[in-house]
Formats: sequence, structure tokens, C-alpha cells
Amino acid sequence: MFVAPDPGRMRLRNSLRAVIGVGLAVAVAELAGLSLTASITGGLAALLALFTVLDATVPAQRVTTALLPVAGFPVLALATTLHGTPPARDAAFLAVVFAGVYARRWGPRGHALGIFGFMMFFVTQFLHAVPAQLPELFAAVTLALLSAGAARFLLWPIERRTPPAAAPPGLPGTGLARPTTRQAFQATVACGFALAIGQLLSEDRWYWAVGTAWWIFVNTASRGETLVRGFRRVLGTVIGIAAGLLIAVPLHGAPAPTAALVAVCVFGIFYTAAPSYSWMMFFVTVMAGLLYGLLGVLHPGLLLLRFEETAVGALGAALAVVLVLPVTTHAANDAWIQRALHCVRASTAATLDRLAGDPAADPGPHAAELELLLARVRMALAPLVHPLSPLRARKARARQVLALLDDCAREVRGLVAVAADPQASHDARLAAACWRVEAAVEALTAPAGPGRPAAPAELPRPAAAEPALAHLHGLELALTALATPLRTDPRAPLVVTA
Repeated sequence: MFVAPDPGRMRLRNSLRAVIGVGLAVAVAELAGLSLTASITGGLAALLALFTVLDATVPAQRVTTALLPVAGFPVLALATTLHGTPPARDAAFLAVVFAGVYARRWGPRGHALGIFGFMMFFVTQFLHAVPAQLPELFAAVTLALLSAGAARFLLWPIERRTPPAAAPPGLPGTGLARPTTRQAFQATVACGFALAIGQLLSEDRWYWAVGTAWWIFVNTASRGETLVRGFRRVLGTVIGIAAGLLIAVPLHGAPAPTAALVAVCVFGIFYTAAPSYSWMMFFVTVMAGLLYGLLGVLHPGLLLLRFEETAVGALGAALAVVLVLPVTTHAANDAWIQRALHCVRASTAATLDRLAGDPAADPGPHAAELELLLARVRMALAPLVHPLSPLRARKARARQVLALLDDCAREVRGLVAVAADPQASHDARLAAACWRVEAAVEALTAPAGPGRPAAPAELPRPAAAEPALAHLHGLELALTALATPLRTDPRAPLVVTA
């Protein structure tokens, strides 16, 4: 959690800004005289706006933030109206689940709107909101989104100075072959299972099971990813419950220390989200305990029920991804690794053009995209490298793939630095070296068979005074070495199969 790379201190700055935005939203709601229920709703809305809006440009982020009420207000009205009629409420909740996951096919904006809509339904169950509270809930969410927007776009516009890299598009497909469509059905089945069993455990807190099943499907693309995420969620929840017994229960809802600890939890959620889902869930669980303390309903038995509902939701997600339109792990691996390899080739070609004198050629965006793609590769391979994975041979191959892809990324970063040097010049040998890198990528990504290109033979390492050639040589070595783990055993496919 503390030693994970944080280039430019982006995670740190993002986390501090989130504390400011959420704190501002709650303060504005309190100053407006809104109830505690409305203030909590506003704080959650601000957190979601800062956490889920991940468009690639600042104008697009503004538009998505402005559209959040379009998705959230109708759901909020529906959830409060149906609060007293459980059968209709449950059916509406599952419809919101399906629509929220299906919306991910439209990229980051659909992803953010889907999560916001789901969480507006969830928060009404968490706070037991009724129709009479609807006007102040609308007011709280509106003030919260304005506060979050002010923190993001006016007070601390991080993305304006450091534009975020565009998120890689989801895996392709049409109809039921599209992973987001499959996930919509999987999540609905999982949430339906969690809702039914969760209500048997508790008629008042069943929504925790549904929330667990929903969030396990966020940012996953395969059966293995979903199962690993479920395990990590349960682990983080268990540790968070233990901390809640030591921290939240003794406070008895005291406002000042509770507010300070909630701010720490908000920081922890944002800071640990990228490197560790388990730690993020730890902070989410502690924050939930603190909020229950503010509401005056916290006791040890409630935290035990939280664990039981989480386990039910994780079980529902596991059953759904195994039984309902499963997306296999190696299929997702294949897609993401091929994208990363093609991105390496694009970076190399852009570097060659830049050194040849083309001012429009820029390998920087390709390098940034490669970092995002490698993050998705790590997520896709997480089931294979997990400590509990029994497939030892595939675990070793997966770790080798990750190490070699990291080598590729390091060499690409070196090429970007060389291309940015105004003193760097084009060398005729660069074209041959770039061609060899492209041939190595082609050898890895082409279908198996007699027509597949052979990997080029290794050339002697260039002199240290030739940085571009040295990086290209290192890139070629890493790509050539990837052929071993990617093609070792056709009977146990890891990635890039014919």
C-alpha cells in the first residue's frame, strides 16, 4: 500500500482532494440546515463523483459530473417511493443493477452513471429514506456535486495540469459475446441471489449482500478476475470489521472524532484503490461502521451481520460467473496482452518517426496507454498469480509474462525520453532495430501455424553511447523471451492461443 509506485504523486494528490471535496459537501449540507441523513447522502454523492468520473479529458469529466443527477435523481425517487413495498422495490433494484452494468458498454461515462444510479438506490436502503425526505435528498446531492465539481475543477484542477491517460476500451464483441452484456446478466443473477439470501439473514440490512455482489463486478472482465476480487473483498471486510470493533464501537458516534476518522477513511479509499482492493475495502468497512455510529445503531452484532452479508454477496458473484455466460480467464488474458504488445509496436514506430524529424510523431501517449494496458494485464493475470492458485506451472508462466512486460514498459519509457531529447538524431540502424521489434511483436501475436513469422535472431548489444539502440535492443530481448511463457503448453493456455 505504501511502496506502490505513485508517479507524480497523483494518487496522493487525488486522495487529498477527495477529502477536501467530500468534507466541503458535508459542510455545505450542514450549513444549509439539512438532516444527518441528507448530509450522509451528500457526502457519498461527492465521493462517487470524485471516484467514478474518469473521462480522459477535463471537459468530458465536467459533462459526466453534470449528468450524474440525470441518472441518480430518478433512481433516488424510485427507491424512496418503493421503500414500503418490498416486492416492487426488489424488482426495481435488480432492474437498476442490470441497467447500471449494461451501461459500461459506453465507456467511462456509462460506467460512472451506472455506478451512481446503483448507489443512489443503495443509499436509500442504507439510510431507510422515505418519500418525505426526497426534497432534501435532492438538495443534498445537488450541493454535493457542486462541491465536488468545485474541488475538482476550481480549487485543485490536477487533471488540467496533468491530463489523465485515456482508459483502454473494453473487450470487443456483439450481443452476448460482448463482456459487458454478459456481466449485466451475471451481476443481475448474483444480486438476485444475494438479495434473496440476504433478506433471510436480515430484513433490514440485506442490501449489504447486494452491494457486495455489485461491486465485485466493477472493473473485472473474466471469471478469474471476479473470483479473486470477491476473495479480496471478503478479506478486506473481515479486517475492517476487526478494526471497527476497536475504533468505531468505542466512539459511540461522537461527532468530532468520527468526522476526523471518516476523513482518514476517505483518503484511504482513494489512496489504496489502485494498488490494493483489500485495503480499499478495509477503509470502506471502517467508514461504514463509523457512519452507523453516527446514526446511533452500531453494535458488535451489526458488524458480524455485515460480514455474513458480504460473504453471501461474494458467494452469489462466484456462482454467477461460473454458471451464467462465463468469460474465461485465458480469453481475457489473450485480449489484453495482445493490446499491450501492439501498443509497444506503436510506441516504437512513433519514436522512429520522431527521431527521423517528424514533429507530429509523439510516443508519449502510446507509453501512457501502455501503462494502463499493463494495469489491465495485471488484473487479468491476478487469478493465476494469486497465492492460493493451485496451478503452479501456470502461476510461474504468468509471473514471467508480467516481469517481461514490465521490462518492455521500462524500455518504452526510455525510448520516450530519448525521443524528447532535442539533441537526439536519426540513425539508419534505428529503422532496422524498429523493424526487428515489430517482427518480434508479429511473431507473438500472429496465429499459430506454418505462416507465423519467426522471431528475429538476436543482435549484439549496442554501445552504451547509443541509448535509443540500447532501449530497442532491450525491448527486442524482452519480446523474444515472451515467446517461451506464452507458447509453452498448448494444453494449458495462458495467453495468445490460436
